[in-house]
Amino acid sequence: MVYDALRKSLQNAVFSVPPKYRAVRRASMKGRSGRTTVMPSKIELCNADDVAVGTALKVETGGLSVAVFNVDGEFYVLDDLCTHGPGSLSEGYIEGDVVECNFHNGQFNIRTGEVVLPPCMIPMKTYPTTVENGKVVIEV
Repeated sequence: MVYDALRKSLQNAVFSVPPKYRAVRRASMKGRSGRTTVMPSKIELCNADDVAVGTALKVETGGLSVAVFNVDGEFYVLDDLCTHGPGSLSEGYIEGDVVECNFHNGQFNIRTGEVVLPPCMIPMKTYPTTVENGKVVIEV
């Protein structure tokens, strides 16, 4: 009986989220299945020439703080703030496709965001990245 009351309470809490805290859809359209899908939006981050091979650049735009990496001429974008602490990955040590956080020396694969070396345990968020007209662009 207590379990049922708790379950109902939690269900009501989920459905009573104030409108200002609900996710906002930027653009949507109906797919073949009739379901509404969210269309990704693109954000231009920097000139591709701003990030030399083997380096990273911190970019803050649109409420995001990301690190743009150039690994052998290919661009990758991860959240800049380490998942383990207040370290900035754009200020970390880069070797090949691995970046070492400057805070606790945890390491992440730049291409995938996966943890390479603890103490970090949570992978980094990555963004689909392209270069369009000489600009590094991500989809969010």
